[in-house]
Amino acid sequence: MTDVAISGVGMTDFESESDRRLLELAAVAAERALADSHHDSDEVTSIHVGNALTEALGTGTGIGNALVSELGMEGVAVDRVENTSATGASACHRGIQAVGSDQSEVALVVGVEKMSVAETQEVTDAISQLVHDREYAQGLTLPSFAGLAAGAYLDRYDAPREALGAVAAKNHRNGLANEFAQFQKEITVEEALSSPVVADPLRLYDCCPMTDGAAAAVVSEDGPVDVAAATSATGTHAVAERRDPLEIDSVRTAGERAFEAAGLTPKEIDFACIHDAFTILELLELEELGFYDAGTAWEAALDGETAVDGEFPVNPGGGLKARGHPLGATGLSQIVEVVWQLRGEASADRQVPEADTGLAINVAGFGNNSVCTVIRA
Repeated sequence: MTDVAISGVGMTDFESESDRRLLELAAVAAERALADSHHDSDEVTSIHVGNALTEALGTGTGIGNALVSELGMEGVAVDRVENTSATGASACHRGIQAVGSDQSEVALVVGVEKMSVAETQEVTDAISQLVHDREYAQGLTLPSFAGLAAGAYLDRYDAPREALGAVAAKNHRNGLANEFAQFQKEITVEEALSSPVVADPLRLYDCCPMTDGAAAAVVSEDGPVDVAAATSATGTHAVAERRDPLEIDSVRTAGERAFEAAGLTPKEIDFACIHDAFTILELLELEELGFYDAGTAWEAALDGETAVDGEFPVNPGGGLKARGHPLGATGLSQIVEVVWQLRGEASADRQVPEADTGLAINVAGFGNNSVCTVIRA
């Protein structure tokens, strides 16, 4: 397989409601990634577009072909990738596979979502359909699963509720240092604990927002950072059928495959971008990936180990919690953050010192599928 690098990245502001059209968001991110790379648009041989919700929200189809026209790049190969909330990373993996297998010389990968086009209830219902159809029929939602998991975790490990609040406060603090983040607001642990209940014990500040935004990457054979591994795995689709509500098999398996492919261990990763759609997921995923033993990540959160200046920085760009979660773009925004960190280009208040290797995990649904990417300088 041909060596693969990321030669340029870019993204738009992540916002509650963008003035830009869906295709305009995608085009802006794409143009920024190309400008950041050493490749011209006429060198691009394939475009891979990640988008999850256009059909569900009634905003059309054929987004890949439409984006080619928006960019004025007719003639390239194009496809559209959908993997629910892991769509962004899956699209990037498609580009990595295309270049690695010599099917494309320069791949432009774009993830985009405009969630503000529909009413909140309509978007909530569309996202709820990511779960198993029997669970959806019973009215279960992703916040429901997260609340159940959070309660089980706190009980099993005798963890204080403040640990989840510490995750939220840390990621908001990191988001404040990220000019692209949706939430430019620092919060305290106490504010997180006193915010409105969403799915007990989870509260408002434990949950990611709905977001408009786009992110992009240029994938080629050479660039300032190398793709050490790009892996994915599925898990049991019905959460009720899993052997343990605190185990996310897809995260663990995708991580194991990534470490094996990269020839690395968790101890050799300098920082991680974790799919924290809910604060409890940051803790569970850190444990599944082997960064912490089961039932101990909460202690790391309280002790400040996962802060930017801590022993193992997590979500230096604010994570889904503060940067935002436009489904089709989220995984790519994680990869963009990893690239910026490895190039030493993040803002001072969120730059991880002396980082050589970063990991991103993008999760579909509540662990139905996970996509893991390891990148090194």
